[in-house]
Amino acid sequence: MNTVIPIASATAPAAATSAKSAKVNCTLCSFNRFCLPQGLADSEVARLDQIIARRRRVARDEQLFSMGASFGSLYAVRLGHFKTAQVNIHGEQQVTGFHMAGDLLGMDAIGSGSHSCSATALEDSEVCEIPFSRLQELVMQTPALMQQFHRVLGREIQREQAIMLFRGSMRADQRMALFLLNLGARYAARGYSAASYQLRMSREDIGGYLGLTIESVSRLLARFRKQGWIKVDNRDFHIVDRDSLEALSTGRDPGADGEGAERCAA
Repeated sequence: MNTVIPIASATAPAAATSAKSAKVNCTLCSFNRFCLPQGLADSEVARLDQIIARRRRVARDEQLFSMGASFGSLYAVRLGHFKTAQVNIHGEQQVTGFHMAGDLLGMDAIGSGSHSCSATALEDSEVCEIPFSRLQELVMQTPALMQQFHRVLGREIQREQAIMLFRGSMRADQRMALFLLNLGARYAARGYSAASYQLRMSREDIGGYLGLTIESVSRLLARFRKQGWIKVDNRDFHIVDRDSLEALSTGRDPGADGEGAERCAA
């Protein structure tokens, strides 16, 4: 695949959630390589553990923070999935990203002090709450953490730029193909299958992210399935013909590569 677009990452959240007071241990987290501990020495990770306020459970459809809420903490997704979204002047929801374990939420508010989007759990989820004032202090004392934090910020900037290009210059079928491939790539990076996964988000949310109506999303998935490129059973999703999706995502004719299309195993 030539292009992979990152999908992406308050004080008390707008909708209060139950807190879990178990001790946070970044070293034991399976997804720490995607988060702030990446590249840190054990002693530095231990210091990061000490500033994490708590693990917080967020029920499905609950908001972790709301659009306009004051900023106090970043949130590292430990379990589950979230969507971030904004509401435009017409009252319409625009989904700005989908986030999974290892992603960092809340960076939208670092500059302004208030959140420009909301974050809502797509399933029962859990986050590690990182008070930003304490993180700032530790970043100043830990060059490796500063470097990693800058990398995370850089990825967020890249994600925002990619989304603008994604929505502004691609056909609807290109967007859908790239979205499905990207989800698979993100799961593969976390040790899961790139070809078989669950779509945690609704068709409406997918449309809100891709800039499409729910009817267009359903038509595109039906078309991809009819072509033999994918299999879909409710939310269970399987990429059958990766080469055709990759060709489509880059604007090429999916049939131009002949019979050499890659068939993906589960």
